[in-house]
Amino acid sequence: MDSPVKDIAGTAPAADPATAPAATAAVADRRGGRLGPVALVVAGGLSVQFGSALAVLLMPRAGALGVVTLRLVLAAVVLLAVCRPRIRGYGRADWGTVLAFGAAMSGMNILFYLSVDRIPLGAAVTLEVLGPLALSVLASRRLVNLLWAGLALGGVVLLGGGLHGGGFDRLDPVGAGFALAAGAMWATYIVFSARTGRRFPQADGLALAMAFGAVLSLPFGILEAGDRLLVPSTIGLGLAVALMSSVLPYTLELLALRRLPAPTFAILMSLEPAIAATAGFLVLHQALGVTDALAIALVIAASMGAVRTQMSRSQ
Repeated sequence: MDSPVKDIAGTAPAADPATAPAATAAVADRRGGRLGPVALVVAGGLSVQFGSALAVLLMPRAGALGVVTLRLVLAAVVLLAVCRPRIRGYGRADWGTVLAFGAAMSGMNILFYLSVDRIPLGAAVTLEVLGPLALSVLASRRLVNLLWAGLALGGVVLLGGGLHGGGFDRLDPVGAGFALAAGAMWATYIVFSARTGRRFPQADGLALAMAFGAVLSLPFGILEAGDRLLVPSTIGLGLAVALMSSVLPYTLELLALRRLPAPTFAILMSLEPAIAATAGFLVLHQALGVTDALAIALVIAASMGAVRTQMSRSQ
């Protein structure tokens, strides 16, 4: 099997714009040129983090694992209904890729929601994003990308130091551990999302992976929440979380990974803590300070630098 670093560093042809998500990506590319994939990543980040803030509000009803199950199961139902993926015609390697993608997706979500059940949303995403940043360093073949990753890491650490009234040392250690483990799964998710996007047309691979991830999460959700998962109002909120945190962002990221090299994409993921901190402030009333604003500025600068480097390399 090819090296994950080598596999994700390449690019693949753009998706056929036959479905709505693919058509959206095509329009973005025509209007924004090389900034099209970046717009997809940013839009996905906004959607997933505000969806995560909504999920925190849902946790008292269904628990962390119950929310994960609702999110993945409902997202799988939507994607399967919209995409109607073809089952036949794929080899063992294709199915191995999509099953690994689904397992990474399920593990990432379970660990992340266990984390935000114990620590603030912004702190959880700050720790989680260390996984993609580590991937950007491992996958990068240019010194300048290491510079951008280092700058992003500095912003992430500074942001974490300003959250929760005193930094990482005052966080629940179990919650912090869950967040770091979720980061490792996030890096795995990036690897197999890129591979799935090249092996399956449009969003078919994502739909199949989401279905597998939902099956994996189902026993945990039933064990924790039981029949609380069947309350209509809980299902309605769960559907909103599924659309905002899974269907839209995962589709946009799948399309972006067909156009962006892994190091650039992974550095852009450092925007997630800034978005999460903002969502936590607006939705959950979790405070932001001057240090947080400076950290967010560093992360944005690193992301812009990574994008400009990629644009100049493509010219």
